[in-house]
Amino acid sequence: MCHPVRVRAESSRTVYTNPWMRVREDVVVLPDGSYGLYGVVEKPDFSLVMPRYDGGFWMVEQFRYPIGRRSWEFPQGSWPVGRAGTSEELARAELAEETGLRAAHWKHLGRAYAACGFCAQGFDVHLAWDLTCGEPNREPTEQDMRHLPIDDADLDRMILAGEIVDAHTLAALTLHRITTG
Repeated sequence: MCHPVRVRAESSRTVYTNPWMRVREDVVVLPDGSYGLYGVVEKPDFSLVMPRYDGGFWMVEQFRYPIGRRSWEFPQGSWPVGRAGTSEELARAELAEETGLRAAHWKHLGRAYAACGFCAQGFDVHLAWDLTCGEPNREPTEQDMRHLPIDDADLDRMILAGEIVDAHTLAALTLHRITTG
């Protein structure tokens, strides 16, 4: 059972901002009356899409600067500034942009939060199938991206070998496995 804890913000100030995120520092009053400090990263919510083919998934691989390595992931992203829509519309846009794939069928598998200890960003997971191929239309920051079909056995091997480390991708796989059997 979940018990709500009442933490109240005493003050809040922006300590950093750029077009993709805002970082704020909140002084909070805890339930016992003592004070605490939270650093909170605010980023727009995003959608993640699991493009399923018979026996596997299409995945993308790209260099991720914060971890200094390439990362295998499911296509994912947020709306650019000034655009908006549903999480499924965003998933459709990200799938086409990053892989060129289009899907005839879609299913929303669930919602999660990226890093709820310090970040307010949430994401929706969508399963897509009955795929048709097309040309990707990637953003300049995705110029090194590639996409490949990865069968289920290779996917499991890659997870165990530490080749797939993206937490959102791993969470999506969990949602897929428990919602589709």
